[in-house]
Amino acid sequence: MSYTSLALTLIFVLIPLVLSKTLKLGLEKDTIIATIRSIVQLLIVGYLLQFVFHAEHFIYILLMIILMLVAAVENVRKKGFFIKGITWKVALTLIIIEVLTQGILIGLNITPPTAQYIIPISGMVIGNSMVLSILFLNRFLAEVEAHDEETELILSLGGTPKQAIHTQLISSIRASMIPTIESQKTMGLVQLPGMMSGQIIAGADPVQAVMFQLLIVFLLLTTAAMSSVILGFLAYPTLFNERMQLATIRTKA
Repeated sequence: MSYTSLALTLIFVLIPLVLSKTLKLGLEKDTIIATIRSIVQLLIVGYLLQFVFHAEHFIYILLMIILMLVAAVENVRKKGFFIKGITWKVALTLIIIEVLTQGILIGLNITPPTAQYIIPISGMVIGNSMVLSILFLNRFLAEVEAHDEETELILSLGGTPKQAIHTQLISSIRASMIPTIESQKTMGLVQLPGMMSGQIIAGADPVQAVMFQLLIVFLLLTTAAMSSVILGFLAYPTLFNERMQLATIRTKA
């Protein structure tokens, strides 16, 4: 795609701008900012990846993964400010998932240990973990606040923090996994996933594109499960004080 073609795609930005202005939605500024940021950020990443792919050096691959991890952790941290030590908890969660998935892929020779495979797959895994972590934290906060009296009752009857928060924790983990599972049920019927579509547009054999997409689908399923479970079990103890009482949760940063 040429820069001229890219410029023409701004028509798809103009349409929502016109609709927002006509219907007085007040989204014109946010739309323009989002458009400019996406252009700048993606072009910078594109040239950066071009350099990394040509250099094919482990240190550059590691730096790219660290950059993605730092950005993801910072984004999730803002949503989980009410949890003590949320930064290292999210970082540990994402690192475990990244190491496990890449370890299996490279260790079993499913994908080659090159930047062309490691960085895009890591981006999808880390990005998905970030979104699911945010979904989990939002649901977990809502569940804890909605059932605080129930939790305190169990504690007053001699229950442990784990017993008192178990229902809310499991409910939040389940809720954060459902979107991933449901989207996979209709994959190929309702939607053609991005990676598969991109490979087909680039001229790859459709069957090979499907096989790579299935790899990502299975990876994201593991990501969905591990993100919520690891972060959940790291997070819930900090909701209680040293006297095993439910701590007050601040709803605003």
